[in-house]
Amino acid sequence: MASQLSQNLLLTVPLAPLAGAVIAGFFGKTIGRRGAHVVTILGVLISFIVSVMVLRSVADGARFNATVYEWMVLGPLKMEVGFLIDGLTAMMMCVVTFVSLMVHVYTIGYMEDDPGYQRFFSYISLFTFSMLMLVMSNNFLQLFFGWEAVGLVSYLLIGFWFKKPTAIFANLKAFLVNRVGDFGFILGIGLIVTYAGSLSYAEVFAKGPELAKLTFPGTDWLLITVTCICLFIGAMGKSAQFPLHVWLPDSMEGPTPISALIHAATMVTAGIFMVARMSPLFELSDTALNFVLVIGAITALFMGFLGIIQNDIKRVVAYSTLSQLGYMTVALGVSAYSVAVFHLMTHAFFKALLFLGAGSVIIGMHHDQDIRNMGGLRKYMPITWLTSLLGSLALIGTPFFAGFYSKDSIIEAVHFSKLPGAGFAMFAVTLGVFVTAFYSFRMYFLVFHGKEHFHHKPFPPEDHGAHEEPGDHSEVHAPHESPWVVTAPLVLLAIPSVVIGFMTIQPMLFGELLKDSIIVDAARHPAMAELAKMYHGATAMALHGLQTLPFWLALGGVVAAYLFYMVMPSIPATIARIFRPIVVVLENKYYMDWINEHLLAPLARGVGMGLWKGGDQGLIDGAIINGSARAVNGVASLTRLIQTGYLYWYALVMLLGVFGLLTWQLWPTVSGVFGR
Repeated sequence: MASQLSQNLLLTVPLAPLAGAVIAGFFGKTIGRRGAHVVTILGVLISFIVSVMVLRSVADGARFNATVYEWMVLGPLKMEVGFLIDGLTAMMMCVVTFVSLMVHVYTIGYMEDDPGYQRFFSYISLFTFSMLMLVMSNNFLQLFFGWEAVGLVSYLLIGFWFKKPTAIFANLKAFLVNRVGDFGFILGIGLIVTYAGSLSYAEVFAKGPELAKLTFPGTDWLLITVTCICLFIGAMGKSAQFPLHVWLPDSMEGPTPISALIHAATMVTAGIFMVARMSPLFELSDTALNFVLVIGAITALFMGFLGIIQNDIKRVVAYSTLSQLGYMTVALGVSAYSVAVFHLMTHAFFKALLFLGAGSVIIGMHHDQDIRNMGGLRKYMPITWLTSLLGSLALIGTPFFAGFYSKDSIIEAVHFSKLPGAGFAMFAVTLGVFVTAFYSFRMYFLVFHGKEHFHHKPFPPEDHGAHEEPGDHSEVHAPHESPWVVTAPLVLLAIPSVVIGFMTIQPMLFGELLKDSIIVDAARHPAMAELAKMYHGATAMALHGLQTLPFWLALGGVVAAYLFYMVMPSIPATIARIFRPIVVVLENKYYMDWINEHLLAPLARGVGMGLWKGGDQGLIDGAIINGSARAVNGVASLTRLIQTGYLYWYALVMLLGVFGLLTWQLWPTVSGVFGR
């Protein structure tokens, strides 16, 4: 099978965006703005075309799992660069490259006047390369390389406007929170290397049953449980699961195109992909799966609540991402891995659409992001309005739209789970349907319908941190539709947001595409087997969906949002006044930032200070290193006192020595005589 997929062809996929990133980054001033976007878009386009070719070959049965480059060998441990191409990888390659291509094109319009134009294109192309290396890896070393690379590039992109203090705070926050998750991730990889003796996926998965019999040293915990939880802590950081979710909303400080790329195709999807790829290990521990399930359920519901009170258009979409990532994690927890990656795929299209649509609104509103200052934009921005509506309908799970097939499959999978946390998860994902519909259409109605509020307040200046537009900013400008380089990606993303679920549910969930990528113990985790029994085609599923509770909850959310914000806008203020304590908790984001800043950060600093002062300076430097030097110096000082250089002193010492030796030798005899 390997011969059907050429190694050189596969190398083209990650290296084409890398080449574009290098050229735009190092030679950006030479090739200019046009050259920078041409070379990076060309690289991602080539990568996308080849990814589609690979997906077609994989659908026909082709597979590839081989080493591309051997870096070093330490005894039996091989550190390599290698590719594993199967259904899961090929699907991810297409999603990453297509969304990235749309973002690249969109960026031409969005970043048109930014002085860091070439640098931005270099970064997003490098981001694409990093994510492709992650999803194509066949070993933990390359996985970790891609894992850290997407973290690094996200740091650079969130803080792209580096003269903007909030952007620098946000990228540092993202970096530090992800270090917490990555600490768990590297511990999990370390346990795998220690006990499996390999970095290769295939070899580790083959030894999985043996690892399942071992206990963690010094405890009665199963080693596989500890390992999987450590790996998932890494996913909690990258995929922003509670309580390591706090960095994702603040990542909105970066330019809108990168918000779309992070939230749809890179970074946050890495954790979901990793757990799905590690399904042969996670299936061996119900405890680890239950942990994944509960964390996902908390994220899905409680992050959705935060979306209700947001007024920044990008932050509403950001909290939507957090909630949807929770849905994906819930699916992983109930062993419906294929459903999780199916939702990852459908979500990538409509979430990229919503973010880029929000960016288009921001352009039209002259960089005002407050949805309370909008309203009635439908007639000014018809393309943005229609595509945003389609994206919102897909997000809330409207039957026949992409999000319906994946989200309803998650809810059904949870229903069939036997894990202890399934009851709470079922409550969370079901109620989450109403919450998602409410905050999504709250934003939609406030932005595109109702009274026009933008005439009542001048637009603020464009604050990119790096520069400000000259001139008088007090003038009120009418909104306008965005240029074609912005609207064309919206249209191209809207199409799969509507049809991709209908087209792919059968091969992805019940066909052969992911069958050898994902391992499920159907005896203990029957969700997928039960889903297969209930599935009678995409059309029948959508028609049945019109009769189910999730559909009516979604409809209820839309109607409630319309009543609250279009018909009787006084209701939200009244509810907020009555339930003020709850609103305060939501406004403070469950006080997670306060806890991190005032409790966990001082604790970490205190531990670090103690280890530095007491451990490093006191014990290591003071007692061991400097202490040993002082001890040698003391002995030398004493020795120096008897090394005078005078002959009579040495003669006296020799006589005293002889006297001492004689006394020691004769003492038993003398003491015996006097004793008698």
